[in-house]
Amino acid sequence: MVQGFRQIVVLTALSRVLGMLRDMAFAYFMGASGLMDGWAIAFKIPNLARRLFGEGAAASSLIPVYSEELHRNPRRATELALSVVTAVFLLLAGVTLLAETVLWLYYHFAATHEGARLKLALSGVMLPYMVLICVVAILGGILNAHRHFAAPAAAPALLNTFVIVALCLGGWVFDIPQRVHVFIVAAAVLLAGLAQLAIQVPPLARHGIRLRPAWDMSTEPFRRVLWLMGPMVLGLSATQISTLVNDFTALWLSGSAEKGQTFALFGHAIRYPLWEGAVSHLFYAQRLYQLPLGVFGISLATAIFPEMSIDAAQQDFDALRRTISRGIRCTVFVALPATAGLLLVSRSVVAVIFERGEFLPTDTAKTAIALSFYVLGLTGYFAQQVLTRAFYALQESGIPARTTVVAVGVGLVLNLILVWPLGGGGLAAATAISSYIQVAMLAIALRRRLGPGALAGLGRAVRDTALAALCMTAAVGGIQYFLGSSGDLLTLLAAVTIGVVVYVASARLLHIEMLALLVRTGSKRSK
Repeated sequence: MVQGFRQIVVLTALSRVLGMLRDMAFAYFMGASGLMDGWAIAFKIPNLARRLFGEGAAASSLIPVYSEELHRNPRRATELALSVVTAVFLLLAGVTLLAETVLWLYYHFAATHEGARLKLALSGVMLPYMVLICVVAILGGILNAHRHFAAPAAAPALLNTFVIVALCLGGWVFDIPQRVHVFIVAAAVLLAGLAQLAIQVPPLARHGIRLRPAWDMSTEPFRRVLWLMGPMVLGLSATQISTLVNDFTALWLSGSAEKGQTFALFGHAIRYPLWEGAVSHLFYAQRLYQLPLGVFGISLATAIFPEMSIDAAQQDFDALRRTISRGIRCTVFVALPATAGLLLVSRSVVAVIFERGEFLPTDTAKTAIALSFYVLGLTGYFAQQVLTRAFYALQESGIPARTTVVAVGVGLVLNLILVWPLGGGGLAAATAISSYIQVAMLAIALRRRLGPGALAGLGRAVRDTALAALCMTAAVGGIQYFLGSSGDLLTLLAAVTIGVVVYVASARLLHIEMLALLVRTGSKRSK
């Protein structure tokens, strides 16, 4: 588990660094504007499909069944994998064609505002990326089952590289107008999808899997994958669905020069609680809180999922409980200090990373507020990834799906309540609260299924980690008090460096087991 986790962390960290450079380029060239709002919405749709049908449903439903078949009959396992890839490709290609038709009709016959037409056009350009990235995600899941993590983890770096090049060439070299520039970047996303697909092919071939259509869809393993896949469409994507709901809520409740300052409801004029650019502020805040989530939370869950699947397939429930326990304690060890640290430096982080070019100080303030509320849910977002995959390893996908429906429903209600007093921060707070509601439901259900052993040691882990995080908070607060917290890069680097050193030192003094686990060398499976 540990070796795979560290490999994924390194490659994911590289991708996230490139992703941050990509977002800095967006902030510089596009700022927080109606144009950027359109990009954020249009790009979120294929990205959500990746989580739903790629990394979420198809890959997570395939890995447990594929692992069983690989143990019994490698040839049948290959046919199963290729059949799932073929089925998902055909399904999403059909959905894309239908969606493109609907978008075209709405664009030409129903869209009245220019802003709406822009969002529809951008969505139409990027929708085919949905097919490519979902296939890439499934192929990555197959490689993970073979303990090959490099190519799947490196794929996002290609997307970020393509987008950065398109942004910088269009903005600095050719000085393309913003409205044309954003469509060139959208085209670069499609090219990146083809490149992401290409890098999966060689490692698959080394494991005896050569891409081709397969129609072995009447077998019991394939039907089992489909049976698991339906509920998994929801189960792994609670946070992503919630953030998309945030974006659409912000879009609908944002005033603009084109829409005006108020809207009519039951004959009453009501002032919009947000203004154009709110979707962009949420987008930038989401990118920042998703940095630790992607580097550590999803990487950890991805690394331990094949191990959980094998334990479950062999009905070694003692080993499964130990793996889940380690995973949950690791999430606490990483998420708590990340939460405390980002709360302390939220405004400085936003200013240092984004505040230049078209991104103004007012944008910094609004993005920092949203970020502060989002990071309150970090531990919940981390735990969601591990707990849902524990149920998928057991091939029980119904519980995560039901808890997701409840969490998203609660989040939507909270969106409509909290947006009025808290603005964009209220939408972020709704996502954080709903994440803990889902985690509580999942933990209760898992305890009933496997007994208390799956959460063994959690109380002590929370206590010790909180003490170490408190020491880190005091150190970072002291640095900010003496050096200021205005958004200076050197001050921010000093605060982060001192915070990490103090946290690691405190963890060593408190003998927190997770520190030793994550820094241990070698590939030996942890006991």
